[in-house]
Amino acid sequence: MTTSEPESSLRESSDPIEPTPEKGADQAVSERGRPDAEHLDAIDPLGNFRGRFNIPDDTLIYLDGNSLGRLPATTSERVRLVVEQQWGDRLIRSWDEGWLTLPAQVGDRLGTSLLGARKGETLVCDNVTGNIFKLLHAALDLRPERSTIVMSRLDFPTDRYVATEVARQRGGLVSWLGPLDPDASAPTDPIRAIDIAPQLNDQVAVLLLSVVDYRSGALVDVAGITDLAHRAGALVIWDCSHAVGVVPLDLPAIGADFAVGCSYKYLNGGPGSPGWLWVNENLHSQLGTPAVPGWLGHADAFAMGRNYLPADGVRRFLTGSPSPLLLGCVEEGVSLVAEAGITAIRAKSELLTAYAIQLAQAWLVPVGVRLGSPTEPQNRGSHIIVHHPDAAALCQALTDRGVVPDFRQPDGIRIGLSPLTTRFTDVYDGMAALYVLVTALQEAGGQRPQG
Repeated sequence: MTTSEPESSLRESSDPIEPTPEKGADQAVSERGRPDAEHLDAIDPLGNFRGRFNIPDDTLIYLDGNSLGRLPATTSERVRLVVEQQWGDRLIRSWDEGWLTLPAQVGDRLGTSLLGARKGETLVCDNVTGNIFKLLHAALDLRPERSTIVMSRLDFPTDRYVATEVARQRGGLVSWLGPLDPDASAPTDPIRAIDIAPQLNDQVAVLLLSVVDYRSGALVDVAGITDLAHRAGALVIWDCSHAVGVVPLDLPAIGADFAVGCSYKYLNGGPGSPGWLWVNENLHSQLGTPAVPGWLGHADAFAMGRNYLPADGVRRFLTGSPSPLLLGCVEEGVSLVAEAGITAIRAKSELLTAYAIQLAQAWLVPVGVRLGSPTEPQNRGSHIIVHHPDAAALCQALTDRGVVPDFRQPDGIRIGLSPLTTRFTDVYDGMAALYVLVTALQEAGGQRPQG
């Protein structure tokens, strides 16, 4: 099944979605358009994957899979195996029976399936914050004559906080992109190479940037920005947290240097599951001692030597003992995504977001809601955001009605669409519920909506 059929259905529906002001909100949304969503679900080539997740309440409309992915059905059995057999029975012997190699094993599975990586380039370890810290120091070590980090004021807080502190520790500075107002809405359009070019000079060591903006969903030109940074003599760290598992990535092919990401969004690794880091093997021989020299990143971890000697390659970035329980959860989630295939996932993601934007433009924009995400599929990830002055109250009212979105300061309602578990009818019903609440709020003269 190609994506042309659902795209045609969206374009050529004979039952356009046009809420009629004279009719009540519930009537306006209930009698238009849902057959389109049902049709798209019926022909969805990934539709069967939803049944491979633990979904006890099938009526819940979950539009926050870009914050915490759903639970794969196989994960519960994997947890039982680790707890009851490996820990309960094998005890410490399990470290030699596979636990110690899990960071690289799961990293290779993730990297080769979703990053275009070669074996030995990816580790699942620590969390995004710690991995950014380690890789920023590594990048600055590789550019000792430079001390400036370039990043966006609108990027995710942990990226900004870590970059600021690393610059302070190294006696450098952060050169900021974007508006001065910390509460400004993220621009609808993605950051472009032309926006970054004026910041790049012979003092810039590294650019730290997210592939997908965590608020607007804007997807940047990873290849073009990487090339621009390299021509200026700088390295790049890509934060792929909102991209991995839903946006095709081929980091070695574009000559990227470093990348980080989490595993609990589209990879469905579970709450608090570890992050991952990737380092281009072309840089491995140039790497020095990591900023956090943990015992497991030693060349001979069990020698318990007096002095630290880094392991070869990416393994030097390991720190303390890994969690077999959490790594097992990540492996189950990654395996599902790899089985579905990133090409098919991306195709459905584009259709889901296109459908959400169509509904937003037809229903929500006319009643005072502002769309804050790119309208071109190639310029967005797998979530969109809409803005309304009462966004926080609207999000709570939606949740009370069994529709779970995500609120983002100052006025954003983020709609996360996870292709393996989100149905087109979820998008229709969720956007319809939001329309009902917004119009009810208008009719009540601006009073806050109730669930």
